This record gives sequence, C-alpha cells and structure tokens, in this order.
Amino acid sequence: MTDHLSSLLRAVHDGVDPGPFALLRRDGADVVELLRGTPHRADRLADIPLPAGPANQPATLAVVPYRQIAERRFAHVDDGLPLECIRVSTYRQVPVATAVRDLPGTPVTTDGGGFDIADDEYADLVAQVLRDEIGNGAGANFVLHRTYRARLVAPDGSAADRVGRSAALVAGLSALRRLLRDERGAYWTFLVYTGERVLVGATPERHVSVSDGLAMMNPISGTLRHPQGEPDLATVLSFLDDPKEVEELYMVLDEELKMMATVAEHGGQVIGPYLKRMSRLSHTEYLLAGRNCHDVREVLRQTMFAPTVTGSPIESACRVIARYSPGGRRYYAGVLALLGHDSDGAQTLDAPILIRAAEIDLTGEIRVPVGATLVRHSTPSGEVAETHAKASAVLASLGLASGPAMPSDRSATDGPAGGGIGLPAGTPGTGVAAALAHPEHPAVVRALAARNDRLARFWLEQRVPGAVAESRLTGLDVLMVDAEDSFTGMLAHLLRALGAAVRQVRWDRIATVDPATADVLVAGPGPGDPTGPAQPRMAVLRRVVDVALHRGQPLLGICLGHQVLADRLGLAVTRRPLPSQGLQREIDFFGVPRRVGFYSSFTASCGTASLSTAYGRVRLCRDGTDGAVHALVGPRFAGVQFHPESVLSPDGLDVLRELLVGLVAVNRRPDRV
Repeated sequence: MTDHLSSLLRAVHDGVDPGPFALLRRDGADVVELLRGTPHRADRLADIPLPAGPANQPATLAVVPYRQIAERRFAHVDDGLPLECIRVSTYRQVPVATAVRDLPGTPVTTDGGGFDIADDEYADLVAQVLRDEIGNGAGANFVLHRTYRARLVAPDGSAADRVGRSAALVAGLSALRRLLRDERGAYWTFLVYTGERVLVGATPERHVSVSDGLAMMNPISGTLRHPQGEPDLATVLSFLDDPKEVEELYMVLDEELKMMATVAEHGGQVIGPYLKRMSRLSHTEYLLAGRNCHDVREVLRQTMFAPTVTGSPIESACRVIARYSPGGRRYYAGVLALLGHDSDGAQTLDAPILIRAAEIDLTGEIRVPVGATLVRHSTPSGEVAETHAKASAVLASLGLASGPAMPSDRSATDGPAGGGIGLPAGTPGTGVAAALAHPEHPAVVRALAARNDRLARFWLEQRVPGAVAESRLTGLDVLMVDAEDSFTGMLAHLLRALGAAVRQVRWDRIATVDPATADVLVAGPGPGDPTGPAQPRMAVLRRVVDVALHRGQPLLGICLGHQVLADRLGLAVTRRPLPSQGLQREIDFFGVPRRVGFYSSFTASCGTASLSTAYGRVRLCRDGTDGAVHALVGPRFAGVQFHPESVLSPDGLDVLRELLVGLVAVNRRPDRV
C-alpha cells in the first residue's frame, strides 16, 4: 500500500502532475487515507457525484466554498470559487508513522507575510460589530475573518510567479508532515490537491456526518490558549467556569440544534460537553445526534454553514459577513465532504469545517484565513489575539511566524452528557480521547457535568413519542410565521411533542397561505429592530399581528413576534442598554419562577402589571427593576420575550404548554374540539 504513496511522491518530486489526490487522517486514526481520482466540478451540492462503489470506501471528496451559501438564498459575496470534487478511483490506507517518514521535510521558504487586515483595523471592525450589529439586534454572535498571506519562494530563489505546481505541492506535503507529527486533537488532518489548488490543515471541528442513519454535528466554542505547554488544573477550572466561554458554547449549541431540527426526525439530542485538546489550544464541545432520512447532499445544503464560523441567526449573520468581508471568504468556513455508501448501500457523509487550514495556489500564494466569534462579552484586543492563536499551528507548519506575542486572555473560537440516541460503539469526535491534562479529576468532571444542569432536558434526553403530549392540544393546527430565525424549527419540535400539528411559512411567503384557517397563529422570532418602519419584514409581521388581533384569532408571539405584538397593543418597545443575547435568567412568570433563555436587544416595557387595550385586559410579566416585559397574556393572545424552545430554557416546554392550553380553552374552534 505504501507503493501508492511512494509513486505519488515521486511524481511530485519529478515535477509531474500526479492528478487530484487527498491525504486524510481522520479523528485520531492510526492510518492516513490516500485518495486519487479524476476532477469534477459541480454547480450545486445536489450535483456532487455519488456513484456506486466499494462499500465503506469514499466515492467522492468535495471541496465546498463558502459561496455555496447561495443555495440557501442567503447574502454572500460571490468570489467565484468553484465547488471542486475528486471522483475517487484509488483508495488506500497508509500507517501514520509511514506517512510521516515518507512525506517531504523540505523547509518552506516564503517572501513577506502578514494579515490582510491589520490588528488595529480588525479591532475597529470588532468594536463596530459589537455596537452596530449585536447592539441593534441583528443577532447574538458573528464571525469576522482575516487572512494571513505570504508567497512561496522556490528553493533556487526564483520569482514567486515561477514557483509552479511542484513547489506548491512540496510545500503542502511538508506542512502536512509537520501537522501529522506535531498537531493533535484534530477531527481531520488533511491535504487536498484538486488540480488547481492545495488545501492543507488540521481542523478541530466536524460540521456534519451521516452514518448508520445517524446525523451528527459537533459544535465547538470556547478557547483556552496554552502555547507554552500544558495548563495547570486551576487554569482549566477557571476556563470551564468562565461565563463568557460557557455562554458562547450554549449559543452555538442552540444554533446547531436549529440545523439538526431540519435534518433529524425528532431534532437533535445533545451529548456532552467534552474537552478537545490541540497542540496550542483547547476547546469545549458538544455532540448532537439524530436520526436522518435525507440524501446526504441535502443534509449538507440544509446545514450550510456552521454557526461557529458564521454566527446566529444564520441568515442575518450572512448579511453581516457580506457587509464586513467585501472580498469574499473563498474556502474559509466551507467544508470538505467525503461521500460514499456503507455495506447496506446507505449513503454516508463525513464533512469537517474548512478552518485552521492554508490554501496554496499554483502561483505560490499562501492564504491562511482565521476568524473570531464576536459576542456581547467580546473585547477587540481579545479577538485580535484569538486570530493570531488560531493561525499559529498552520503557520508554524509552513515555517511562518504568526505575528506579535499573544496576550493571555481568552475569547471565542471560530470553529470552536446525555445519551440514549443509539450511538454506534466507538463513535468518533466526542473529544474524550483528546481531553485536557486533568480529564479524570473530579473537579473537571463536575465542572463539565454542571454545564448541563442549566439546560432544557427536552434536548438532553432521548425523546419518546407521546411522552410529553398534552391531550388538550392534540391535533391543534398551528401556523408559524418564520421571521428569519430558524429557532422556528426547534419550536416546531416542541409543539409537535405537545401534540400539535405544525405548519411553517416564511414571512415573505405569507400570501401563499390563509392564516385564518389555523387554530393558533405564531408570530415567530427574528433579528432586527421591531420598530423599523422601512423594513418589509417588520411591516409584514405588524400586518399579521393586526389582522389576528382584529379577527380575534388565537395568537402567540415569540421574541420578535412578542415585541411586535406589544407595540401593536400600545407598549413602548426600545433598545436595551445592554443586549440580552444568549442570556439565561430566572423570572417570575405570573407568580411561578421560570428559568428561560433570552436572545434580544430590544424589549417592551411598562410601569404597571396590567393594562387595558382595545383587545381586552392584558396581564404583564415584568422585570421588577426596569419594567421590561418578559411576557404578556390577553383574552385571545399571548407573547414571550424569551425563547421557550431554546436549550437555555429548561422551563420552556411547561411555559409553552401553559400558554397554548390557555389560548385553546378560550378560543378553540368548535370544529377542532
């Protein structure tokens, strides 16, 4: 089997184009997989070839650029990068030790090098996003990237534009050797040569995989830097207890649960958290799993792209990225996708996120893109340092310095217990095998387990159909208006678990349905300023709420829908002094303590616990300090500022049941009883 690697390396050494190939070490395996084949381009993910071939072997490796987000009709800068594939004709496995021995150790020589966005400029962008995007309700978190750029110099010192294919491949193979030798904890360590470019790196994060009918995602967030060696126990515990790091992981967990809600039959089950250790950084991570019945290419499309590399809500995050990244993202935040079939003929998929990687083109230009997740706790200096840290391992493999010494503070990652879902034995990617220095210490075990004490059991436990159904809600026809936040997918799973039948419609397609036919109309969550007069989405939501109020149709507003409802009832809706994005709070919910999760930058407020409106008397659940309205209940309507469907809402299911039963008791149509 090593003959195949040797022949490939001889071709590279001799300056002969070896044709498209890939070398992959997956999730701590003791072998490197060698794939060779023919090139193929696809316009859409659905066009990726998935021919029949040997069972349990890859059929196609796809290199998916960020611009494919266009398939979800989300905003993007079209930089023209192609969706390239290798149709696999040869598949071999080589021991890792053999690959490290045989791969070239040639020093990589470069000219120049530095980030395309200077540190102070990037810090200014961070401050701008915190103020103008998160502060104005565009979303909970956003990922801005910057790119370290350099050029190869041929060993004979020839000009960069004469470096050519051979030098680019030798540089990439040499970098792969160093990553295989020095990096650890990667989900994939890889080199892919498409015939037009070389991609080499060590990504920590599975985006999505499908095996044995099980779809899995692997949200990673929170970063502990330890460039000088192992962190001590006190440092690890401080990291695990850091509110910013904890809340950051919860937010990406919520966002990937939204994606799992679209591809898994009953939504995703949360497993973890775990600790993932790499050579210079360590992260916290969860594993999400759920039964899948979709074509794997549709799974890829529905999950473009991970919130850990875009933000939340995803559609709004894409608009923000397009505004702040005028040059496009190329392959950064896209995925590699390995497609095949198992021994039963079922489709398989393994797709890591394209981060912590270098792109080397055949003219010798090197690009190493990295990003930082900006949340309400972020500081510009911390996020600048984060990008240097994330670039460091790949830059070191290429013999490049990553910039100035990094401060010791921590911030977000760009990537980065439960059970009962029926995971196959030895499921990769859980992070157990790549834990930090003190994984068995009781204090570390307790700190990780304690994170789940705050989360909704609905998402942590295996769900048995009918287990939480409410007889008074059985068959309830619910029409939900999606205001550009796929939290609606998670909300639909809660409603169905309670016994309701759920239909969803985007705000811009409301004219295609008749809302009056529904038992209950849900004005759903979404980003933005609910009082913005020029926003078509807000105008549609106001019209939907007005019509429902006028005809007395049962109405439930969630987050943005609640704000619009409050506004139409005459309450003041204003921007909060500090955003409540990804914030869990215990509130007095009409006399009952409830712990729920907020994702909002705006709030309604009132100085009294009730008020009279044109649509009847309204009771208000208010904050005792500033009068912020957490919930309201009227004769035929209700609204909540928080997200009952969020993983941050352990009492969300009970709140939803209580509100719907109240609406049904007053308003259930006779023909639905």
